[in-house]
Amino acid sequence: MEKTINLKGITWNHSRGLLPMVATAQRFSELYPNVNITWEKRSLQQFADFSIQELAERFDLLVIDHPWAGFAAKTKSIVPLDFYLSDDYLADQERNSVGQSYESYFYDEHLWALPIDAATPVAASRPDLFEEKELELPKLFEDLLALADKGLVAFAGIPIDVLMNFYTLCCSLGEDPCQNDEEVVSQELGVKVLKMYRELASKIDKANFNRNPIQVYEAMTLTDEIAYCPFAYGYSNYSRNGYARKVLHFHDMISLDGETNLRSTLGGTGLAISSKCEELDVAAKYVEFVGSPACQATLFFENGGQPGHLTAWKNDEVNRQSQNYFYNTLPALQRAFLRPRYHGSMFFQDHAGDVVRDYLMNGGDEIQVLNQMNELYRKSKTLVLS
Repeated sequence: MEKTINLKGITWNHSRGLLPMVATAQRFSELYPNVNITWEKRSLQQFADFSIQELAERFDLLVIDHPWAGFAAKTKSIVPLDFYLSDDYLADQERNSVGQSYESYFYDEHLWALPIDAATPVAASRPDLFEEKELELPKLFEDLLALADKGLVAFAGIPIDVLMNFYTLCCSLGEDPCQNDEEVVSQELGVKVLKMYRELASKIDKANFNRNPIQVYEAMTLTDEIAYCPFAYGYSNYSRNGYARKVLHFHDMISLDGETNLRSTLGGTGLAISSKCEELDVAAKYVEFVGSPACQATLFFENGGQPGHLTAWKNDEVNRQSQNYFYNTLPALQRAFLRPRYHGSMFFQDHAGDVVRDYLMNGGDEIQVLNQMNELYRKSKTLVLS
């Protein structure tokens, strides 16, 4: 008689984060009756903030955010998946990466998690409100400001999202952030970005500064006050019939110059295995199952997941069920900026958003804001050696 194997996993608290993991674990246990996999959940904020080293002490399987890759490589709290998954399987995953999702978990010559979920900030709209008010989707920043003047625009304004959108505006104006060890971005461009961002922020409801993307989408679907969000991490759940009170449509983002759309900051999640796991081969087999093209386009997606495999994004049935969410937003994913992943990057990410958010809410001196960000950035670089 085979011994019973029990694995515990930790994911994030949303239909997109929890339900596909529960569904895949259930199906896996039906295929392998001696294996039980249970999933627990944590809040979206804890997902971004809580150290994977502490979680890896308690759980066998972890759904993680890719900026943890550098930390993982240094602490060895999770195992390199290239030790456990075949070369052919990984070659398929890399070939079918949605944008740089695969690369985002590859650090120090190893793959630390499998990209099972792909996301980046994209635009969202309430098509019924646009029709009712006889409005057109904004194409340029000026159009966005005009729509915001009507009180119809929102974006996620908590610190982490504010920082990601700061990155987006920098990238879209021609400068990727954090490309040297001294400054986040040049002073000239940084000042320009902050002023643009502040102009938009001054036109939105202050309540949005306490909302993450999920809360923005809930506000868009539960009320009829917000017609458009120019950039927030996309959630295909809200484009599916029956999930929310109203269906959202998702789009590529506006352009600043009339030619090139905004370049947002890559998100998504990866499935990792704790180095404390005592059943590494079984855990790896489950990871392989979840990330497989067949599972991604069916069981994973149909239970609320947002796939990380490109074939699922191009799948006609997946798009039919989601108002073409994946077709429409794929260009944004393909060009998305891969944010820093060095060991100390989480320190910077945890603190720099507060500085930008305070400026957006209250105004201030742009150069002083950039100086504060640069100080945090330089400090984060010293953590590599600590």
